[in-house]
Amino acid sequence: MVYVISQDGKPLMPCSDPIARLLLKQGKAKVKKRDPFTIKLTYETTNYTQGLTLGVDTGSGTIGTAVSKDNGDIVYMSEVVVRNDITDKMTQRAKYRRNRRNRKTRYRKARWLNRASSIKKDRFSPTMQSKLHSHVREIEYIQSILPITEMVFETGQFDMQLMKNPSLANPKVRPWGYQKGANYGFENTKAMVLNRDNYTCQCCKGKHKDSKLEVHHIVFRSQGGSDEESNLLTLCHTCHKDLHSGKINPKLSGKVKGNLKYATQMNSIRKQLFRFYPNAIETFGYVTKANRLHLGVDKEHYYDACTIATQGNAFNVKSNLYKKKCVSDGDFQKTKGIRSEEPIVTDKICGFRKFDKVRYFGNDYFIKGRMSTGYAILMDIDGNKIDFSTMPRGYKTPKLSNCKRITARSTVMTQVKVV
Repeated sequence: MVYVISQDGKPLMPCSDPIARLLLKQGKAKVKKRDPFTIKLTYETTNYTQGLTLGVDTGSGTIGTAVSKDNGDIVYMSEVVVRNDITDKMTQRAKYRRNRRNRKTRYRKARWLNRASSIKKDRFSPTMQSKLHSHVREIEYIQSILPITEMVFETGQFDMQLMKNPSLANPKVRPWGYQKGANYGFENTKAMVLNRDNYTCQCCKGKHKDSKLEVHHIVFRSQGGSDEESNLLTLCHTCHKDLHSGKINPKLSGKVKGNLKYATQMNSIRKQLFRFYPNAIETFGYVTKANRLHLGVDKEHYYDACTIATQGNAFNVKSNLYKKKCVSDGDFQKTKGIRSEEPIVTDKICGFRKFDKVRYFGNDYFIKGRMSTGYAILMDIDGNKIDFSTMPRGYKTPKLSNCKRITARSTVMTQVKVV
């Protein structure tokens, strides 16, 4: 499957490999992009196109997309892994900055409300901006190589309280429950736990004769422990202190707090996507799941997208799978070490950068690390280091001189996979 762009830059219907090869040989087209392979015509032609439907399985971690013809042929299919490391990187950067300021003794006048980005209206956090842009970038790219006539998005409308407490669907419970929340009044929960445990330490059973009772989180709050009664236990002050100091280690099983972070993110991304594409059709996960089970298709993000694009009808995959991974634009850390005494090379080494796509002995890999001695560490798109221990002597560690760069580093790594 080869994607075709007209002379004036408009997307046309894709063609087969032999036709593309013939057009290139006759000089009627030129190569526009390698992955996915796209050509641009050098002569004027009609702009006749057929109806194509783009199905998008939106997600906070992975996005699936597929483009279907009316007869069910899938002409494009991709899976995009979005970034989830921005919060950690910004936290680390703030830690370094705070430490650096504390080391300096010069006086600096205090500044307040100088973060214009954090107080502006309709602000989107950097993590959310990155995830939204990942969705929009993939959709815009597909529209640049294929004449899309209809778009269908699978989104999730999540109700946080209802997911944690289904009884809130009851009209009699709903008004109070939504105002107070499932864990409103932790003191009320503590009183219930004390009464449940008969006001007795569940470790020493009252042997310490300590009248001060406390409620202990079995799975610590710092480790994501829940405030629900199934994660709480009555202990006397002595046992509670000994447990946290490590003197006693009772075998207890608790409950981790439910994580609805990604559900919250998808609620926000959904609203923003329909601002960009108001004519898109919305569908939901339970509809896709029912259609996928009916078709007997494996659970994959790109197969979900195929099911969405064909609206539950049978489909026939005619395209390769394009696996994509979003990465940062570059490496900007200049030094490492306790005192920043070790410099880090961020420029090219032997003409290569990190995350460049290279060909090594007939296979395509990505550069994971470079050495100033001219050697490299190669990986696949999932970040797994490639083992070359079975190669002949002298080739067990790849040399940059033996690598041929296929694609320079960008914010998206792409690898073709046959399905």
